[in-house]
Amino acid sequence: MSPRPDLGPKPRLGYCDSRIERAAELRTDAAAIEGLARKPGAGAYVIGGEGIVMKKGSPLNEPLFTMDEANALSPATETIFLGVLDGAPRFGHGLTPQAAEALKSRGDLLVTDLRSIAVQGLVEQDHLPPIAEAKAVLHWHARHRFCSNCGSMTRIVNGGWRRDCPQCKAEHFPRTDPVVIMLASNGEHCLLGRSPRFVPTMWSCLAGFIEPGESMEDAVRRETREEAGITCGRVAYFATQPWPFPTSLMIGCHAEALTHEIVVDREELEGARWFSKEEVESMLMRKHPQGLTTPPPVAIAHHIIRAWLEDEISFD
Repeated sequence: MSPRPDLGPKPRLGYCDSRIERAAELRTDAAAIEGLARKPGAGAYVIGGEGIVMKKGSPLNEPLFTMDEANALSPATETIFLGVLDGAPRFGHGLTPQAAEALKSRGDLLVTDLRSIAVQGLVEQDHLPPIAEAKAVLHWHARHRFCSNCGSMTRIVNGGWRRDCPQCKAEHFPRTDPVVIMLASNGEHCLLGRSPRFVPTMWSCLAGFIEPGESMEDAVRRETREEAGITCGRVAYFATQPWPFPTSLMIGCHAEALTHEIVVDREELEGARWFSKEEVESMLMRKHPQGLTTPPPVAIAHHIIRAWLEDEISFD
């Protein structure tokens, strides 16, 4: 139970806690995967670029299609075996962005981006993890059709989880880019920043990609220093979140701020400042006098900020 019941129940972190068993042991058996696609109850999530295709419903839409329904919408650019849910196979059915755009004219379908689906609650939350999985892998395929070693056209294998080069025999696997997202604090105040991409009222945690040869902790300290000029000491891990925009893994952390004077990197941030616990509370509850807000509950930043407000962090 939350130590702050006035904030309401703790929301579920978006794109996490997938109920699908990925069944990786089946990926190398092409005949078995073809058989699974023909199995009664098999279903597919249909995705073209940023567009997620859904059957319109009320109050929630249905993003899962039968295999016949998916194929009738448009031939697949790639088909990804996502795994099995209660014995029912699940796939990602890739479309070209143009094909997904064309489906917007159909009155029985809704085509929109995953971020809007998650924030607005347009589907059952259990659909979000497999949609995120399919979207990330399909995005990787769309940008890795040619071998990075020799330039030859690659072919899809292992149920969509590998591309092989027939020329130089190189094997290519989907990638995930690790990103640290952190909240630096000094006890009663925390550091939030504003990206130019944010909606006008939103403030959030700082974040940045982990560089080669860099630990999570060092990345937290480097990014906080680079973006806001704040030196950090101890770092505490919080949680992770897959972030399919396009293929990141957000590694949530809290950091101990050792300095106070902020120097904003204007190439990265529109602004950064310290917020008191009272102010953060009003932002989480959407009662800030200036209308300032934190990210929505679907984002790990919301959970990192709330954990600090509820005194759930420890650097021990």
